[in-house]
Amino acid sequence: MRDHAVFLSRASGSRLRLRLCDLSHLDLSGHDLRECDLTGCKLYGARMIGTGLRSANLYGADLRLANLRGANLDGSDMRGVCLRGAVLSEATMVETDLRDGVVVAPTPTGELQPVSHDVSITELTCAKVNNVDLTRAKLANAFVMQTDLTDSILRDANLTRVNLTNSDLTGCLMEGANLTEANLSGAVLHGADLTGAQMAGTDLSNADMVGAIYDPDDIKSALLTNTRVARSAETLRQPLMRILDDHSDWVNSNGREGSRADLSELDLAGVYLEGRNLAAAVLRYVVLNRAQLAGSGLAMADLTLSDLRWANLAGADLRGANLQRASLSGANMRRVRMSPVEINGSHSLSWQTNLLRARLAGADLSEADLRGAQLPDANLVEADLRGADLTGANLRGADLTRARIKGCRLDNADLADVVGLNI
Repeated sequence: MRDHAVFLSRASGSRLRLRLCDLSHLDLSGHDLRECDLTGCKLYGARMIGTGLRSANLYGADLRLANLRGANLDGSDMRGVCLRGAVLSEATMVETDLRDGVVVAPTPTGELQPVSHDVSITELTCAKVNNVDLTRAKLANAFVMQTDLTDSILRDANLTRVNLTNSDLTGCLMEGANLTEANLSGAVLHGADLTGAQMAGTDLSNADMVGAIYDPDDIKSALLTNTRVARSAETLRQPLMRILDDHSDWVNSNGREGSRADLSELDLAGVYLEGRNLAAAVLRYVVLNRAQLAGSGLAMADLTLSDLRWANLAGADLRGANLQRASLSGANMRRVRMSPVEINGSHSLSWQTNLLRARLAGADLSEADLRGAQLPDANLVEADLRGADLTGANLRGADLTRARIKGCRLDNADLADVVGLNI
């Protein structure tokens, strides 16, 4: 194995041919192995952090427990690989082929038999595949049980008959994905965007789809036994307006009267709540797309993974609100207030607005007060930020491609790894 390590260090960047080699436990981090032929290689426990494997041939390779964090696997052939327990966090796997396949070789008697790991289908059981770009990847028939796919991109991916049983798909972008006859039983799909996904015959039994974004017509032919989805307002024990009035009393009396509203997991699409005081309300996973919330008070409200697409929030007070992974695409947030809430007392506290991984594509944030707002990894593609105040905001890793920023203040903002910002 030392010979292979020396050879790789000398030949990094060339088209290596290492078919069927045992490279287990080697540290190949940072090497340029693009287009390398690693067919059937044993890479058990290998360390491949940031390794360049673009268009590499990993057909039938054994990558169990390998660490591929941040690796570039775009366009690589990974058919029949075993990634059981592997780490692929933050890797890029655009158009990677992860369908089934197996490597065979002749025995002394001339018969063909498998020479790599013990399965012939691509397996990612218990793998950590969070925040991975799998755009247009091919995973048909793959075995991905109990896998962490949090915040990964599976846009237009082929997931036909893939086994995603009990996997965590929180925050996944699965727009246009082909999930025909896929098994997602027991999967967690909080905040997953399934817009335009094909789900004919998809098994969603016992899946948790609260907070997921999808067209109800798209899941009509899916198996929905015991599937958790947002509840209608009719399931409330009291009328909605009575609950909101009690909440206003609770806010105005500092908790001495009324009761705090908890409208989590409700479908309130299109509801009219303009000017309502919902400060500190619990609104986790709530569906409020196209809701009328102009001028409403939502300071310090918990709107984690809420669906606020195309909602009217113009002039709303969202200071200190938790909007982590919320969907706000196309929302009207003109002149919204999202600066910190300052709590004074024996222990002074600044409560910042949390927009971690929020989806704000195409949102109107013109003249918004976003001072000190937390926006790491937020999607601000084509957002209108003209005249907005982002002084001291955290925009680390945010995507501002084609965002309009004329007159936008960015003094002391954290702009590390920002995408598409043209100042």
